Order: sequence, then C-alpha cells, then structure tokens
Amino acid sequence: MSVHLFGIRHHGPGCARSLAQALQALQPDCILIEGPPEADELIAFAADPALKPPVALLVYVPATPQRAVFYPFAEFSPEWQAMRYATANGVPVRFCDLPQTHRLAEEEVAEAAPAGTGEDEDKDEGADQDAAVQAPPGTGTDTEALHQDPLHWLAHAAGFSDTDTWWEHLVEQRADSLDLFAAIAEMMSTVRTDIAAPPDLREQQREAWMRNAIRLAEKQGHQRIAVVCGAYHVPALASMPSAKSDNDLLKGLPKVKLAATWTPWSYGRLAFRSGYGAGVSAPGWYHHLWNHPAQASLYWLTDVAMLLRKHDLDASSASIIEAVRLADTLAAMRERPRAGLSELQEAVRAVFCYDSDAPLRLIHDALLINDRLGEVPEGVPTLPLSQDVQTQQKRLRLPVKADHSQLELDLRQPAHLEKSVLLHRLALLGVEWGRAERVTGKSGTFHEWWRLAWEPEFAIRLIEANVWGGTVEAAATGKAVSQANEATTLPELTALIEQVLLADLPRAVDLLMRRIQEVGALTPDVGFMLAALPPLAGVLRYGSVRGTDTSAIGQVVDGLVTRACIALPFGVLGMADEPAAVLVKQLIAADRAIRLIQDNALLEAWFDALDQVAGNELSHPLISGRCARILSEQGHWDQERTARALALRCSHASAPLASGNWLEGFLQGSAALLLHNDSLWTLVNTWINGLDADSFVELLPLLRRTFGAFEAPERRQLSERAGSAGGAVGIAASGGNIDEARARLVLPVLGMILGASAVTPASTTQAHHGA
Repeated sequence: MSVHLFGIRHHGPGCARSLAQALQALQPDCILIEGPPEADELIAFAADPALKPPVALLVYVPATPQRAVFYPFAEFSPEWQAMRYATANGVPVRFCDLPQTHRLAEEEVAEAAPAGTGEDEDKDEGADQDAAVQAPPGTGTDTEALHQDPLHWLAHAAGFSDTDTWWEHLVEQRADSLDLFAAIAEMMSTVRTDIAAPPDLREQQREAWMRNAIRLAEKQGHQRIAVVCGAYHVPALASMPSAKSDNDLLKGLPKVKLAATWTPWSYGRLAFRSGYGAGVSAPGWYHHLWNHPAQASLYWLTDVAMLLRKHDLDASSASIIEAVRLADTLAAMRERPRAGLSELQEAVRAVFCYDSDAPLRLIHDALLINDRLGEVPEGVPTLPLSQDVQTQQKRLRLPVKADHSQLELDLRQPAHLEKSVLLHRLALLGVEWGRAERVTGKSGTFHEWWRLAWEPEFAIRLIEANVWGGTVEAAATGKAVSQANEATTLPELTALIEQVLLADLPRAVDLLMRRIQEVGALTPDVGFMLAALPPLAGVLRYGSVRGTDTSAIGQVVDGLVTRACIALPFGVLGMADEPAAVLVKQLIAADRAIRLIQDNALLEAWFDALDQVAGNELSHPLISGRCARILSEQGHWDQERTARALALRCSHASAPLASGNWLEGFLQGSAALLLHNDSLWTLVNTWINGLDADSFVELLPLLRRTFGAFEAPERRQLSERAGSAGGAVGIAASGGNIDEARARLVLPVLGMILGASAVTPASTTQAHHGA
C-alpha cells in the first residue's frame, strides 16, 4: 500500500503535463483531488466531451444562493487532468478538501455574530490560496515579508523579479519531468519548516480533513493512492499525525445544506485581475504552453501578428521570425532553458510595437488573458430557471461568449423581437447579459442595439432568481410584482412599467397600473409627477412596436398630466434654489415627454400651466425662465410676448440675482436664441451693460455658468457679435470717448463669461461699461 503526493500549482500547464505522465506511469487505483466533496457526483461529467473548459464547480447554499464558491478549472489545470484520467480509466476518484458545508456554515455564523466576534471570511472562492506560491510580497520587516511569501525570497535569490515568472521557468515550461513532484515536495518541506509562518487554524483543518480522506482510502483497501493537492500542503500530508489529533481539529464544525453544479467559466476569471486568489496572470499564454509546449513562442507571436493586422497595424511574417529569434536570444542571455512570457513581451515591444504601450494593452486583453468561455452540457443538473435560459439561448441562436459582441435588432421581425424580450427579462432579473446602447446617427423605435457579454457570476444570479419562478417569464413577472408592491413613489413605478412592457410581462401590467393610480392619487409632489411622465411616454412609443395594448397606460398619463398641470403653478411659488434646479430638469424632461405623446388636449393644458408659471412674478425665476423658453420655442408665445417678458424680468426694477436666474433658465443649453433674435440680443446686451460693478461681480458666477454651457463655436459667435458694429449698444448715444486702455482691463472678466478663446480685441468696445 503506497500513497503518492503530487504537489501542484492550480492552473499550471507544466504541473498538469507532468501529472498526466505520472498517473500513466503509476496506474493508481484511487485518486484524491483537492476540491469540495459536495461535488463528487459531478466528477463523472469530466468524461463528457461536451463539458469544455474553462468551467467551474459552483457550490452554493440553496436557501441563500449569494453564499457560494467557485472551483474553476482550465484544460491545463492539473486537477482537471486528474479527473479526465480517472473517468477515462474507471479509477475511483473523489474530492478530499474540507467540505464547504462547514466553511459556508462558518460564514453564516460569522455574519450572525456581533462585529469583531466572527472568524475571517473565506475569500479564496473555493480554491486553495497556496499562500506560499500565490501571495504577493509581504510588507513590514524582512522577517514578516519572508514568512508571508517565502517563495518570493527564493525567486529573488534565483535572479527573478517575481514569483510568477520564477515558477513558470522552474515548473510550467518543463515538459517531461517525472521527478518534478519530488523536487516540489522537498522545496515545500524546506519552506514550511525553515521559512514560512505556521499555517492558521483553517489551513490546519483542511489538512486534517485531507489526511482523514487518505486514511479512508487506505482502509478501503486501495494499494496505489494518488493525492493531487496544492504544493503547500504536501509536507503536511506526508507526515501523518494521529487520527485523534486530526479529529479533534475537526470536532464541532457547523453544517449547512448545499447544492453543486457545473457552470461555464472564462479565462478572464482565471487572471489575477478578477480577484480570484489562485489565479494566473496570463491564461492565454498558458493555453499555448499546454497545447504547443515545444513551439508555444511561435504560436503566440503568430497570434500577436494576426491580432495587429486585424487592427490595421504592421505585422509581417519577417517580424514574427525576428521576434522569435530575439526572445530566444534574451532567454539564452539570462541562462534560461527557453523563452518565457517576459522575453516574449520584450520582443513584441521591440519588433511590433516600436516601444509604444498602446498595442501592448491590446495584446494583454486579447492574447494574455484571451477571454474564452467554457461550455456545459445540458445533462448537468441545474435549476429550472437556468435550464430555461439555456433552452432559449439555443432556440434564439444567441451564443454565450465572454468577450463583447454587438447585436442589432429590428423589432418588426418576430425572431428579433423575441431576442429583445429575453434580454429585457434577464435585465429585470439582474442578469445584464445585454446592455442597450445608443448609436450615433441612427434612430427609430423599430431598432435596438445591444452589447452582449456573459459573466460567470450570472449563474449565481439565476439561482437567486429561482425564488420568483421556474421560467424566465415567470421569474421576471414575479420579481416585477414584488417590486411594484414595495415601490412607494411614482418615478419608481413608472420606470418599472417601462421595463415590464419592454420585457412583455402582461400579467404584471394590471397590478402596476393599479399601483400607479393609487400612488399618483396620493402624491402631492409636482416633481414626482413630472419625473413619472418620461418613462410612460416611452412606453406609449414602444407599445405600438411591440404590439402591446397601451390604452390603460394612456388613461394613467392623461390623469398624471392633468394633475401636474394643476399643481405646477402653485408648486413653484417660494421655492428655494436647490429644489428649483432639480425641478427644472424634471420640467424639461416632462415637456419632451408630453410633446412626444402628441395629444393636442394635453399640450394645451400643459402650455396653459407653463403660461401661468411664466407670468407669475412669485414663481422661482429659474423655472419661470425655462417656461418662457418652452413657450417661445413651441410658438405659444410670439416674439413680442417673449421680448416683453425678457424686458420685464431683466429690468432695473428686478433684483440682479433674480434676473440672472431667469436668464439662466431661459438661455441655458441654446445660444441660438441670442444669435438669431435681434430683439432678444438687444435686451440682454443692454441689461448686462447696464449693470453696476457690484451687481456684475455678484452675477458673474451665474452668467459664467449660463454662457459656459454653450458650445465653443456659439461662444465665439456671441463674442464676435458683441464686438461688431451691429452689436454696439449705447455707444453712439453715450456721446463720450472710449478709454481703450480701461476697456481692455475688462477682457479677462469677459473671457470668464464667454470663454477665453471667444474674446477678441474687438470686444473691447463692448466692455467699457464694466471697467
């Protein structure tokens, strides 16, 4: 009876290749793999060719699915190769790590305990931290740094700047060493006995469980037992303490009921940037090391050239040859057996990138990470909602990819409409597989543009959403109904009704309509009424495209607009500046929504309400000015009426600050009113030139904010008009000579208003009144 310990690095192609050779030579009759025992029954799926890595074992608490851990595997993961060998040769195999039923239960206890009393949360996402291999260099004293990352010290002593590169050259690039694991065991024994700090209680419990798993395999009569575990654990499993001491460590551990399944994973989630504790920095490069060990450099550099050509950058075959030679030469100078990733990156920078970082960033994302997504067969046990999502993805021919892809939909086509409905339903469930985008230069209610990218974490969100229903439609409906019952404001409800109708959930519409009517009848806040209108207008617009009955929504809109028109003239009286700034944005959006509805009766009622606000001197001037602007633009006020309102609000009888606020509401966002309307220009120009010095300084920030919102060409045109003869106001009538020197003093102030680039020397003729 013999136990063979294979210490590996998770996701290491060299470890995986050496392990596959070692298993073939050993022919074990039992294999124990570091992993969650709750997933033992899922190992059999590794023999299914439809299960294509990268994939992950997902272990979760059914009652609270957000408490979950992932155990990812790539094709070059040693554990994956051990599973494939066992299933292909009929060898008994099981996982031997401390079960997550205890570890997740401890998290539950820690969450329920008062602050500071629980144990540290397990942050390794279900994979071995292998602190000695993976942890970054320590901080503090040299002794502390040595204990936190002893392998970094060893890598530095070997002439490497980081542990990752050292481990790759020492282990991962070796193709045929069956003595590798003995060397790793010897190194780790030295690390744990002479260098590293003692393991914490959690690591001790994990190792005690692994030793018990070995004892069980021996008791069952297995003669050749292969144990595949993180390299850090090998010394602890090689020397067996008493079973009693291990059982004492495991005594009294809490439990929680768990479930497990396979889920697609991605190379991006194997990288360090994902936060996965046992990740690798360049899974795309490791993919080549696994598939083409002898010519990995050539294949990877060829991919670099193809990528650069795809983006219209120079990359010839001669450049590939030159880069290969340069990388090999660098490796030889550094006394390394073959070119590694650092040599390849230096060669790429010198040959392809001309010492520029921009192509390197492209290469990093596309080739070092190489964000491919794995596949899981339909037979893998999962919950009904996940199965329904997979069925619809297959039926609608929506491939699941980790990288971003564009999807353009024409909603007049039934198949495209179904795709849109699925994406909106998933978004309602928190699975934002697709994100709607606006495309410049394209418009129309019949088209949608989506950006698709599937993330492995969506598997957990679908499990969480199972509480709402077993199909996408049922789950989305259930969640929408729940949100409708919990919502307390009109904007929340109207935003939800837009989502519900885009997701085609007719059973949730009736309830939402009732809730909107109930909450709307009790809402005194005019701002909430105005904020509720834009989503409803969007619903009315999309309703005809999607074949939705919007008659009930039309009745709700009629009621809301009527109540808003009644409340608006009174709601803006005596309003403070900050609420007025919020309300004016809601007013602008509501105006667009009401005009979008194209109901003449509603428009007349709306314009009458705006007229009352604009004509009441007690209305907040910012809102009053915006109402005047809307009435003028829509032809409800003629030019004479607009000029009269402007003259009244900007007269010397009004407080300068009130005039400035009114002007901001009237002008903000469009300089065309001043550029193309001579009477308005004359009124505004006369008012500004007539301000005394103190009033001008007081109003300067407000004027700067108003004019600064204009586009640079508009500000330039305003400056030119101010300096033109036609723009001169009061100069001829003043009868006095202009002091050019004093006039030039005001140019910096004028530049603050219109923008420095807009001020020209000719403007001095208009600046003399502020000097």
